[in-house]
Amino acid sequence: MNNRAVLFLLPVIVIMSLSAFIPLITVVNYSLHYIFSGSMPQYVGLANYVEVLRDPEFHDALTRQLVFSTMVLAVEIPLGIMIALALPRKGIWASISLVLLGIPLLIPYNVVGIVWRLFTQSDIGVIPKVLGFFGYAYNVALDPIDAPLTIFILDVWHWTPLVVLLCYAGLQSIPDAYYQAAQIDGASTWKTFRYVTLPKLRSVLILGVLLRFMDSFKIYSEPLLLTGGGPGSSTTFFSLFVSRKAESYELGYAGSVSMIYLFIVIVFSFVFFQIMTNIGKGGQTK
Repeated sequence: MNNRAVLFLLPVIVIMSLSAFIPLITVVNYSLHYIFSGSMPQYVGLANYVEVLRDPEFHDALTRQLVFSTMVLAVEIPLGIMIALALPRKGIWASISLVLLGIPLLIPYNVVGIVWRLFTQSDIGVIPKVLGFFGYAYNVALDPIDAPLTIFILDVWHWTPLVVLLCYAGLQSIPDAYYQAAQIDGASTWKTFRYVTLPKLRSVLILGVLLRFMDSFKIYSEPLLLTGGGPGSSTTFFSLFVSRKAESYELGYAGSVSMIYLFIVIVFSFVFFQIMTNIGKGGQTK
């Protein structure tokens, strides 16, 4: 039986090797060489990594990305929980609400970037017209504050529904007996949420935080189409920074940045997982 199970797993292992392992080894190999267009690869060891870690542009892109990802988690997770709690549990309105929430998730990244570019155009965009009515001179193409803030609002609009759907599914799985027991004990609404709802949502919240953190690090199409990474470098997030290094044929440098990128995502995801797991266990023991 065990041998048969291995045979069934072999196709999956082969596909994973072709789609993930081989490209990863290729990037590792690139990162250890000096590779530029028209020149022979030269082995340089860890020199590319040292260059990356000393590069001020890398520091700026990483700081910008960490700030963006932190803001995304700080807003989308609590907002997703609140919306999920406000949704109806049964009936036709529950179905309608879930369908409407799922619409932003179905829109491709590039379409989102193009649509929001139309929304923010200084001459025809809805957002500049509305903010101009209140006396605010909005300009996503020239203002280094408006641009990243717009990308942030775009991401909140696009991906908060994912957190809502995860939390809604988690809420549906909590037995009514827990709430009945809390009501009998005279627990307030906040205490019921703190000691019943939140601990029971621990698994879906861990999943939501990890998905949104990893996905926020991959944001690329939206800033590329909406602002082009500008004005200046105010919306040049990590993925855009890496892709531009690769486009300039600095393949060794781009490979080392990609490996550091992967390492950062894995480390931060592990830290988030450990923190949320310990918080959840702590909440359950009280």
